[in-house]
Amino acid sequence: MLSISFNDLGGVLPLSIANFSKEMMFLYMGYNHFSGIIPHGIGNLVNLFELSLEDNHLTGPIPDNIGKLTMLRALSLHDNKLIGFIPSSIGNLTLLSDIFLDGNKFEGIIPSTMKTLRQLSTLYLSNNRLSGRIPGEILGHFFSLLVLDLANNSFSGTIPTEIGSLTNLQYLLLNGNRLTGKIPGTISGCAVLEDLNLQGNLFIGSIPPSLSNLKGLKNLNLSYNSLSGGIPSSFSNLKLLQTLGLSNNNLSGSVPEFLQDLKFLFVLDLSYNHFHGELPVKGVFTNSSALVLIGNVELCGGLPQLHLPVCLKSHHKTSRGSLILKIVIPIVSLLSCLLLLLLFLFLFRQRESRTKTKISSSLPVPYEEFPRVTYNDLVRATDGFSSGNLIGKGKHASVYKGTLHGINNTIMMVAIKVFSLNIRGASKSFLSECESLRSIRHRNLIKIITSCVSIDSQGNDFKALVLDLMPNGSLDSWLHPVENQQQQQQQQQQQQSPLSLIQRLNVAIDVADALEYLHHSCQPPVVHCDLKPSNVLLDDDMNARVGDFGLAKILMNNNSNLWQSSTASTEIIKGTIGYVPPEYGFGSEVSPMGDVYSYGILVLELLTGKRPVDESFKDGMTMRKFVESYASLERIMEVMDPSMFSQEDDVKDDVIGYKRQKECVVSVAALGLECSIDSPNERLSMSHVSAQMHAIRDHYLCVGSTSS
Repeated sequence: MLSISFNDLGGVLPLSIANFSKEMMFLYMGYNHFSGIIPHGIGNLVNLFELSLEDNHLTGPIPDNIGKLTMLRALSLHDNKLIGFIPSSIGNLTLLSDIFLDGNKFEGIIPSTMKTLRQLSTLYLSNNRLSGRIPGEILGHFFSLLVLDLANNSFSGTIPTEIGSLTNLQYLLLNGNRLTGKIPGTISGCAVLEDLNLQGNLFIGSIPPSLSNLKGLKNLNLSYNSLSGGIPSSFSNLKLLQTLGLSNNNLSGSVPEFLQDLKFLFVLDLSYNHFHGELPVKGVFTNSSALVLIGNVELCGGLPQLHLPVCLKSHHKTSRGSLILKIVIPIVSLLSCLLLLLLFLFLFRQRESRTKTKISSSLPVPYEEFPRVTYNDLVRATDGFSSGNLIGKGKHASVYKGTLHGINNTIMMVAIKVFSLNIRGASKSFLSECESLRSIRHRNLIKIITSCVSIDSQGNDFKALVLDLMPNGSLDSWLHPVENQQQQQQQQQQQQSPLSLIQRLNVAIDVADALEYLHHSCQPPVVHCDLKPSNVLLDDDMNARVGDFGLAKILMNNNSNLWQSSTASTEIIKGTIGYVPPEYGFGSEVSPMGDVYSYGILVLELLTGKRPVDESFKDGMTMRKFVESYASLERIMEVMDPSMFSQEDDVKDDVIGYKRQKECVVSVAALGLECSIDSPNERLSMSHVSAQMHAIRDHYLCVGSTSS
C-alpha cells in the first residue's frame, strides 16, 4: 500500500508509478495538486484493490488499459479535469463496488459494457458532460446499487422503466439533465429509496401516485419541470417525508390538507405553480420560513405571516351527515394511522440502521489514520504552540497550523484550535463545536478530524479540536487585506491579488450551499449564529468552507412539531456586531432566519468591500441602506468594490461585458437586500437563496460565453 493523500504535493503525476510492484493492492494519492495525465502504464498494477487519484488537477482521458485491473474494488477519480469517454474496458472490472467519476469533463454515453458490473454499490457520474439516454439494459444488472448519481449532465430521453429493478437503491439523483416524457411509475419498485431528485428536467404529465409506495422517502424534488395536475392524495402515505420541492411546474388544484399531517416535513416549496384555494394552517404551514409559495396568485388564507388574502367562504348549512364525515371519521382514522405509524417507524428504524451500516462501509473515511491525539502530539505538531505557527486568534481560542503524524507513517497538515479555558464561555464553545460538527458532513463546511481533552504540562485542563487546514486563510483577510497585513505576513501568503467577481460569486454560493445544508438537510437543523467573513475559510482552490461553530445552536423538536433552539429563551444570543439579526436583540428565539440575515450582510460586504461597521456609516446609515440607495443598473457600480473587476481583463473596455457585470451585481445585491430585511418573516429560506445564487452565476457565465 502507498498512501500520500491529503498533502500539498504537486507537479506532474510521475509516469514511474506504473513501475510500482505488481503486488501493490492500495494506491492512495488523492487530495493533492497533481497535474498531467493518468499514466498509461497504470494497467501494470494488476493486483490493485483500490485506486484513489481524486481531487487533483489531472487531465486527459482514462487509459483504456485500466481494464487490466481486474481485482479493482474501488475507483476514485472524482473532482479532476479528466476528459474523453468512459472507456468500454471498464466492463472488465467485474469486482468493482464503488465508482467515483463525478466532477470531471467526461463526454459521450455510459458504455454498455458496464452491465457486467453486477457488484456495483455506488455509481457517481454527476457534474460531467455525459449525454445520450440512460441505458435501461445496464440498470437491470445493478442489483446491489445503493447510490445512482447522474446529476448535472446532458442525458436525454425518458427514464427507463428498468429503474424499478433497483430494489436496494437509496439515492436516485437525476437532476440537471434533459430528460423528457412522463415520470415512470416503476420508480416505486425502488422500495427503500430515501432521496429522489428529478429537478431541472423536461418531464411532463402528472405526478405518479405510485411514488407514495416509497414509504421511506425523505427528500423529493420535482421542481423546474413541466408537470401538471395536482398533488396525489396518496402522498399522505409518505409519513417520513422531510423536504418536498414542486416549484416551477404547471401544477394546479388545492394544497392538500394532509401535508400538514406529515410530522417530519419541514421544507415545502410550491412556488410558481397554479395552486388555488385556502391554505392549511397546521404542521409545516405554521412556519413561514419553511414555505415557499410565491407565484400562486389564487392562494388565500393561511397564517397572517404569509400575507395571503382572506378567503371568501360560502355560508351554507352543514348537515348532520356531513358533520359525521368531517369530525368522527377523521378522528377514528387518525387513531388507526397513529398506531400503524408507530409500528412502521419501529420496523423502519431497524431496517435503516442495518442499511446505513452497509452504505457507510462502502464509502471512504479519509481521517481513519488519526483516531486519537494526545496533548504531547499537538505540542510536537506545532513546535510547542509557537507564535510562528499561530494563524488566528479569537475570544475563546487560538488556531495553530501543525504537522500531525498518524498511523502507518501518514502525515497531514492540520489546523489545531486550542481553547482558552480560563476565559468564560470557552469550555461551552468547545462543547458546542463538538456537538455541531460530530454528525454534519458537507464539502463547504470545515471538517473536524478529531478532538483532544487532556491536561497540559502545567496540570491545567486542555481542550482542542483538530481541523482541516485552509491554506488561503479567511475571507476577511482577502476582503480587507490592509487590516490583515500582519497576519498575512505571518502566514507568508504569496497570492495577494484581490478576489475577482466570479471568485466572489463562487464564495457566496459555497456559503449559501453550506447554510442550506445546515438548515434543511441536517436532522435536527443547525443554526450557525456567527456567520461573518472571518469564519469563512478558503482552501487551496479558493473554495469556501464555513467554520467556527462555537456559537452554533441545534434546533430541537418540541411537542408541537416546531423546531426551536436548544438554548433557553432567556439566554442572550451572542454574535458579531453588524451581522447579528435585529430580532435577536429583542429576545427572539434563534432561527435559521438569523443566519439568512447574516448571509445577506456578508453578500453585501463581498460586493462593496466595506464592513457593516465601516466608519463611513454614520447618522443611522447602515450597510443595507447604503447599498439599497444605489441598487439600480444605473448607479450600482458607484458602490461596488472596484478591485473585483481588475482581474477580469476579458471584459475591460468591453461595453457588453461591462453591462453583463452590472446586471450580475444588481441581481446579487438585490438578493443580499432580500436576505437582510429587518423582519425575519419576510426573508427568503436558504434553499431559495442557494438556488437563486446558482442561477445568477449560471446566467452570468452563460451570457459571457455567448457574448465572447
